[in-house]
Amino acid sequence: MTYGATIEDARTPAKAKAQLLRVSRLRKSYATPQGPVAVLRGVDLTLESGESMALMGESGSGKSTLLHLIGGLDTAEAGEILIDGADATRLSDAGRAALRRETLAVVFQQFNLIPSLTVRANVAFQARLAGRFDPAWTDELIRRLKLENLLERYPEQLSGGQQQRAAIGRALAVRPRLLLADEPTGNLDEATADEFMALALDVVAATGCGFLMVTHSERLAAKLQRQVRLSAGVIDRP
Repeated sequence: MTYGATIEDARTPAKAKAQLLRVSRLRKSYATPQGPVAVLRGVDLTLESGESMALMGESGSGKSTLLHLIGGLDTAEAGEILIDGADATRLSDAGRAALRRETLAVVFQQFNLIPSLTVRANVAFQARLAGRFDPAWTDELIRRLKLENLLERYPEQLSGGQQQRAAIGRALAVRPRLLLADEPTGNLDEATADEFMALALDVVAATGCGFLMVTHSERLAAKLQRQVRLSAGVIDRP
């Protein structure tokens, strides 16, 4: 996408899709007083550029753990996570930080806004850090997420839903190659949740990024191209 462009300006004829994400034989367990508990038992998953996928499953099935491993926020015990051909499991802490800064973005359940920054500065933060800040694109996100009247407020002055909208804007402002979202609409009303989904899918279509979303909502999952379910630490096969 050219700087200064809107979503509509960025649309180009469809190109052949390429594999953006490949997770292979991924394993992760956690220590407990009773001994290690396996959460992921050999997960295999692929996502193409321009593809959207819902990751579903019961509470405690490992969905958030898998998302955090892909996002470089935790380390796996075994397996591979290839993002654009680079094995994220072999990166140093600095390498994973660079990956999060330059290649992917994560929308968390916990918002993780910077308390000392206004909404305006929070939305622009990651894009500025990655050297990809685009005022016109950021203004469009602010408008689409209905943040215009909140720009000079600080996170503590916002409701949970308002903070989530700001966090979504921050993630999309960088125009990541891979967008990860962990229950991103849990604090939003249905209309705003639908607006986020429409905006995220617009970004996918316009830029060819991949979109992987953890959700419990069958309704929202149905809006994405693929739905997969994590059960007993592995991906269910149809």
